This record gives sequence, structure tokens and C-alpha cells, in this order.
Amino acid sequence: MDTNEIILENTQRHKQIDKPYNPVTGEGCQGERVQICIEDAPLPLLYLPKPMMKLDVCKKLLKYGSIKKLLEASKEDTAQGFIDRFWIEFCETRYKFDFEYFAITCDTIFDKVTADPILFKINRGQRRLLDRLEKMRVSGSPIRVILLKARQWGGSTLIQLYMHWIQTIHKKNWNSVICAHVNQAAINIRAMFSLVVSKMIPICDERYELKPFEGTQNIKILSGRGCRITVGSAETPESVRSQDAKMVHFSEVGLYPNTEMKKTDDLISSIVGSIPRVPLTLVAYESTAKGVGDFFHTEWQKSKNGESVFDPVFVPWYLIDMYREPFDGTYYNHRGRKVKGSISDFIKTFTEYETNLFINHIECTLENINWYRGKLSEMTSHSLMKQEFPSDDIEAFQDSGQPVFRAEDVEALRKDCRFPTAIGDISGDCNPSTAKLFPSKRKEVLLNVKFTEDRVALEGFTTSDTKTRNIKERNKLKIWNFPELEKISDRYVVVVDTGGRSEKADYSVITVFDRYWMMYGGKPEVVAEWKGHIDHDLLVWISTQIAVYYNHALLVIESNTHDTEKNEGDHTEFIFDTIAEFYDNLYSRTPADKIIEGEAVVYGFHMNTSTKTMIIDDYVASLRERGYKERSEEALNEARVFEKKKNGSFGAKLGAHDDILITRMIGNHICYTLPIPRIIEITHAPVRRRVVNESSF
Repeated sequence: MDTNEIILENTQRHKQIDKPYNPVTGEGCQGERVQICIEDAPLPLLYLPKPMMKLDVCKKLLKYGSIKKLLEASKEDTAQGFIDRFWIEFCETRYKFDFEYFAITCDTIFDKVTADPILFKINRGQRRLLDRLEKMRVSGSPIRVILLKARQWGGSTLIQLYMHWIQTIHKKNWNSVICAHVNQAAINIRAMFSLVVSKMIPICDERYELKPFEGTQNIKILSGRGCRITVGSAETPESVRSQDAKMVHFSEVGLYPNTEMKKTDDLISSIVGSIPRVPLTLVAYESTAKGVGDFFHTEWQKSKNGESVFDPVFVPWYLIDMYREPFDGTYYNHRGRKVKGSISDFIKTFTEYETNLFINHIECTLENINWYRGKLSEMTSHSLMKQEFPSDDIEAFQDSGQPVFRAEDVEALRKDCRFPTAIGDISGDCNPSTAKLFPSKRKEVLLNVKFTEDRVALEGFTTSDTKTRNIKERNKLKIWNFPELEKISDRYVVVVDTGGRSEKADYSVITVFDRYWMMYGGKPEVVAEWKGHIDHDLLVWISTQIAVYYNHALLVIESNTHDTEKNEGDHTEFIFDTIAEFYDNLYSRTPADKIIEGEAVVYGFHMNTSTKTMIIDDYVASLRERGYKERSEEALNEARVFEKKKNGSFGAKLGAHDDILITRMIGNHICYTLPIPRIIEITHAPVRRRVVNESSF
């Protein structure tokens, strides 16, 4: 787009933004509206929700166009007092169908800028969220939404007052829970509710009050409706459990403490599990983003991918009206200082990011970008600006610190992620533990290697309960693609990162890559993964079984842990020497010419400063070029929190893991350094068999 096209497009965007919006008359409000003229009403021109027009009173008003004429046709008194009473009852009926009208006439909130009490007029960002809520309500579906927020636009307020509308107008004895991240936030929410109820006008001649419930501090009851409202925090989870709730709002979920004693999964499951899936029940997860891999990020990705009942809603910063700076013969330069110039001059100074922002986000205006540029000059980095004022969900989950990999490159691989085809166990004629005790049986570990599916584990993996999923998948082989029997050289690569034995240690991970499509200019893909805690010698035997199962694959084991054990005099045999007696496709870091000269073969991929930098650089390039196909969301989550430390080293952010990522980085390096696979005739392929079941086809 040239400068003139950008200015023209900006004008068109403003026409959409500046369309009339009047929640009192209904003009420009949510949902399909029907225009109706009532000549003797206080509001002669109304735009009513289409479902409301099914009411007999609306049909008659549309027919007669007058309250008085309607009363005359019904042979009722037409005195002004009766007309006024009819209008009041009509407006109270409208409350049931029109939340925006209810909000502007009944709900009082504090203005975010002036702190003055004002009637609740819904802004543009809130209208986007309301549209999703109303579509579910009108369709009769349970209301389930996950809201990813930018700052200061009132998403949390809308959810809370929408729940209040359901309790006041739609349902009696309809209890709700609001769980904030800290106690002070819970106190603020309780203060807002008290203000709203105290300022409400009487509805159907009834004035509502918010009273303490049975002497409790955190539970109030809405008099006349029988609806309990429990307000608490994740800091004190017992305050919000076991409340027989029909609606729950989890506020700032991304900030919930997640420790052994206070697990986010446990708290949420204890409340959501009791909520029935019936109309007008509501569950809302709402938060600003606080990194990847936590409960909120996991649930967001599932909803975004259509893998949950929750409807994902993201409101970018440019939908918030306060975040725009008009042009008055000046604009912000890249230092955040106002300089004289026209809109055309401003456009000519666009960075690549600003150009993409305008082109790719059709509701973003030049005035928004002018504000953004000024605000950016106050921030310490553009990365932090994106996190605080995100334009899309990828920016929202931008990590602080010094991330090694670009979020956009990592997220581009997420579209290929999916649940495994099968989960189960790999085994041979002899168990590795038995072989350790009886060395004569070692060769039997790799004979008749097969895969046995575990249906219970697969069902656990697909659950929304992250804790259950992690338990179910431990020490199991997840398969996305089974091995093909076509005879191709250098097709499969198995990479192993060795972790610890205890439950609190790093995980050991085995990843299988398929290089088939590299024969045709394509890219390698992840086809299987094993993750768990296990003794190191058993880990190597299991990884070898997986290599056998995948057509005698090249087995690449990150060897630092095993080398350390050998050097420190571990009482187990040095496992590589043992495996090499029975498996001949082990990765060696000893150069081929040195082996010919008689130098001892050293197996495994050794991770040091030089090789780690090398595989990181290779992975950066692979991400940039979309150089491989990922299947595991967890691998990408680890990539998002992999950072450069202050001391110059690389690793996972504090509290996070990089075990899966290490296998991906080593695997990408190996996949692109091996010869291209080729079709061959193999006369000595290892014997393999696997259980045939539904997942095999």
C-alpha cells in the first residue's frame, strides 16, 4: 500500500469505529436488531434485539406504532399514568433481552480515569467479549469463555456484571464464585459489587440488597433473588471451594500461585467440576498473559485450536479508545518526541513492524500507531511493549528476559501439533531390568521388539486436566506416526536427552525423527516421543528398543551424564560399551579417519559450550525456515522459555524445563548433517512386530 492508499484505508476504518452507538435506544448494539417507532414513548425510535420481537407486546407496538393506540385496541385505560406504567413495564421486560440497556440504566461503576461513579456504557473491547457471551446464551449453550486481555479496558468488569445481570434478571438461587489472584483484588471486586447493587433502581418494584450470608465475610446474598456471590482468591483457595456454584469467574488466572500446596489445576477443577452443563451456567478464565506453559497458556492454546468448549476472546490494545493520539500538525518520532509534520510525513517514517501492524490488523488506525510509537519510547524494550500492549495472542505470551528464539517462529510450528495417535509401552523378548541381572539375556532385549497400546494413557492425555495428563504419559511412548516398512536408508533418527531418576529431577526424553520427505525436498518431522524418570542404564536400553522398532534408526544419545558417571566410578557398567555389542547404529563423535587409525570409538553426542551454541544456531535457522514439523505443544512451550542468562549461558527460565527442546535441537542438527535418505534393498532388517489395533490404521 502506498501513502495515499493507507490514508484512504484509515478513513474507512474510522467510519466503522465512529458508527453511532447508543445502548439506551439500542442503535449499534450487539446482535441483530429490529428498528421500531413508538410515537408517544419517551424514546420514540428503538432498536430492539430480534429475539425480543417474538413477544406479543412488541408485535403490537410494531403494528400500532403507539402505546396509546395499543391500549385503545386492548380496551384499556389510556390516561397518561397508564401509558407511563406501560412504558416502565416494557423497559423492565427489555432488561431480559438487552444486557447493554440494563448496564446503561442499572449498573454504576467507577470511571478508570476520574474514579467518579458513572453508568456502565460498554466500550469497543467489551462489545467484542459481549458478542461471544450473548451468542452462547441466546443459543441455549452453556457459557464458556477464555479471555486474553490487554490492559485497562474492563474485560473483568464486563464478566462480573454479566453474571450479575443473569442473577438479577434471569435466574434465582443461581450462585456464583469470583476467584481473584490475590486477596486485595478480591476486596476490590467485592467493593464494586456493593456499589452496583446499592445504586440500582428498583426493578418490578423491588429494591435489591447485598447482605452477608450467615455471618460469612466473603459470601454475600442478593436479597429477593436468593443468589449467593462468593468472592475469594487463589491465595486462600478454601474460601471459594464447595459453593454449589452455577457461574464462576477466574480472574487473572495467569497470576495464580502454582505450588505443591496450591495447584492451579486442583483449585479450578474443584469448582468447575460441580458446575452443570446447562443454559445460563458460566465459566470464564480471564487473565493477562504471564509466559507460556502454565495453565492459562495451555487452556488458551486448546481453545484456539478448537480442542475445548471454551471460546477464545482476545482484545488487542488498539481496540481501547484511550490508546490513540490524533494528528494536530505533529506526530511522534521514533524517540517519542513530537515533531511537526503531516500524516503523510508520519507514514513515510514507518518501520517494518508499524507497516505490518497497519496492514495485518484491520481495526488498527494511524492514530493508534502514533500513540504506540510514543508509548514505546517509554518502555525499556519492544519485547516488553508487546507483552504489555499485545497486538495478537503471540505478542501477549511474549516472554520477558532474553528469549533465544523468536516467538513468531516458534508459534508458526504450533499448527502441526496434535494429540498422539497412540500411547503405550515398548518391549522385547526380555525386560531390560532382567537383562541387567542376567547378562546372558541382554541380546533378547532387542529381539521381537513390539509396541503395546495403553488406551487408558491415551484417554488421560486428551483430558483437560494437565496434572492427570502428565501422570498418564510418564514413561510411555507417544506415537504420532508408526514406522513404515519401506526399505530406506538413514530414514529415522532417535535422539536421547538424559535426565534424573527422582520425580523432582529433569525428565529423560527420547525423540524420534522421520527424514522420509527430505528425499523429495521436504523436511523431517517428529513422529514419536518418550518422557519419564528412570535409571540411566534402563533408559539407554529403552531408547535402543525404540531405535530397533523404528527400522534400525540411528541412535543419538546426549552423553554428558553417562560420561560423568563413568568418570566418577559409577558401579554400573558403562552402558554404551554394552549396547554397542548388540546394536550397530550408534552415533559416534569419533571422526571416521581416527577410527580407521585405531582410535577408540566414543559414542554419544557431547554437550559443551561449543556444541550447545552450534545446535542453538541450527535450531534458530530451522525455526526461521520452518525446517521441521513439530507435533508436541510442550516442545514449543519449552522453546518459548529458553533464554540467554545474565552470565552468557543458555537454559530454561527459572522453574521451567528444556529437556524436550534439547532433543529437538540435537535432532535438527543431526537430520541436516546426515546423507539424504534413499530407497535401498535391505536383506538383514531386524525382526519387529507390533500389536495391531484401531490406532494402527
